[in-house]
Amino acid sequence: MGGFAAEKEAFAQAAAWFVAVVGRVGGRWESPGLGEWDVRALVGHTSRSLLTVEAYLAAPAPAVEVDSAAEYLVATSAIAAGPAVSERGRAAGAALGAGPAAEVAAVAARVVPLVAACDGSELLTTIAGGMRLADYLPTRTFELVVHTADLAAALGVGADVPPLPAAHALALVGQVAAATGRAAPLLLAATGRRPLPAGYTVL
Repeated sequence: MGGFAAEKEAFAQAAAWFVAVVGRVGGRWESPGLGEWDVRALVGHTSRSLLTVEAYLAAPAPAVEVDSAAEYLVATSAIAAGPAVSERGRAAGAALGAGPAAEVAAVAARVVPLVAACDGSELLTTIAGGMRLADYLPTRTFELVVHTADLAAALGVGADVPPLPAAHALALVGQVAAATGRAAPLLLAATGRRPLPAGYTVL
């Protein structure tokens, strides 16, 4: 399996892992999550990796303006660091209602089949501009993988990332590092030669 079929499967597996880890929250929704977020806000933010796919599919773009997942992550890195993202995370967490774990499972059950029925050529209106679904979806798998790992850390449970979405997320990290001139430190750290510099990030 390759191409968009593999991207869809990686997304589906990442979504299933997210749902499974959310199911382990129990009563810890107000516990520390990530940075300014409590667990509810972190889960809310991560759920947007599913919800934006649904919303963007409903808003077709007239043309492609962003050609790749790596280009999208680079283009939105400043937005991702802004205060509006923190507030959207809190709002998304609140929107999950009284049964957030059940709501996350319901969202995944709705969005994953929606994506499965697509062929990747669909044009979406994203915050960075028009994109093909085939190019946007890897960014959602990446977000699901990274933030579910954040959630697992917050809960003190193992971050057992499924191999397929892990491979796709790591591939995208490599593409972004290469595109931004940050590949050498990552390669040296990944091969045990030296630690990453303080504050290093590919984004």
